[in-house]
Amino acid sequence: MRIRKIMAVTMAACLVAGSLAGCGKKTEEKVIKIGVFEPTTGENGGGGFQEVLGIRYAREMHPTVTINGEEYQVELVEVDNKSDKTEAVNAAQKLVSEKVSVVLGSYGSGVSIAAGQIFADAKIPAIGCSCTNPQVTEGNDYYFRVCFIDPFQGTVMANYAFQNGAKSAAVITQLGDDYSSGLGSFFKDAFAKLGGEIVSEEQFQTNQTDFKAILTNIKAANPDIIFAPSSITTAPLIIKQARELGITATIAAGDTWENSTIIENAGKDAEGVVLSTFFDEAEPANDEAAAFIKGFKEYLVKNKQEDIIPAVSALGYDSYLAAIKAIETANSTDTTAIRDALKGVQIDGVTGSITFNETGDANKDIAFIKTIKDGRFQFLTTTTVE
Repeated sequence: MRIRKIMAVTMAACLVAGSLAGCGKKTEEKVIKIGVFEPTTGENGGGGFQEVLGIRYAREMHPTVTINGEEYQVELVEVDNKSDKTEAVNAAQKLVSEKVSVVLGSYGSGVSIAAGQIFADAKIPAIGCSCTNPQVTEGNDYYFRVCFIDPFQGTVMANYAFQNGAKSAAVITQLGDDYSSGLGSFFKDAFAKLGGEIVSEEQFQTNQTDFKAILTNIKAANPDIIFAPSSITTAPLIIKQARELGITATIAAGDTWENSTIIENAGKDAEGVVLSTFFDEAEPANDEAAAFIKGFKEYLVKNKQEDIIPAVSALGYDSYLAAIKAIETANSTDTTAIRDALKGVQIDGVTGSITFNETGDANKDIAFIKTIKDGRFQFLTTTTVE
């Protein structure tokens, strides 16, 4: 009798406790996984890490999503695609095996293009942060992006060059690099349409460090401007070697050159370089941007980084905002439902209002033009293309 009484009391206690903790079992925390597909090593490791920081900070500010009235913790699954197309395939397959619901990245169009079909085959939506080549989203219903694209960026830089007195240009691009070759081609076409003359077209190999031969050809052509879209690693080498040869033409590039390591490595030779980019901390687009600027600067210092906000960090943040908005709109962890929701998503992001067009590209019509002056990036103007 005594044993039965003890058992009854124990079972009653379990029933009471069960509503809270399941009698000896912890209530499982619901988790949704977001993949972070970025280079943190290799040629584009510096830029990739800046994007990762923006995504990590966004997760810190918005750590949960609500699905069917239940709160889910967001878990970031980070992989390093090593700035390499083959490694990108391996990294993408790892994210698929981890069963992520959406992927963010990558810095570098080539690796994004290489992984695109893997994400599409697995029916996992991906949101590019700063991968600007049109091929990233073309023909891929599962790839979106929050940045402008290279036809726009190339035209913006051509317009800026021509409007500021450049009548002749040289173009330097990297063989086999989708970003470099694509952006160089769009600049060249737009500059020629404006009436400018392309006086020299030069290409270099991946991992090349000596540019004096191609720069000697450019010096002989005597252009008003050199447009050299390339990686963070290559940029200071081109800049320094051009100035060592006595080339005085303006040197310009695209968004990848907005990285302080270029100034550190090129030194005074970087003065006067001009580039296009996605964001300027002096011009917050909205309340979200103003809060981001203050908080992210503190976050950068805490992580032993300069308190200068890279545009790609802002885009990383915005890609995360787009992902969690799509998850909550879909009200599901189902990847196809999240993809479908992305098509109609609208967010007030750090880089402005973001919606997506029929190809998955952000509807953006403004770029920021910056120059390097007194060892810092300084805002020059905003430019649009009609």
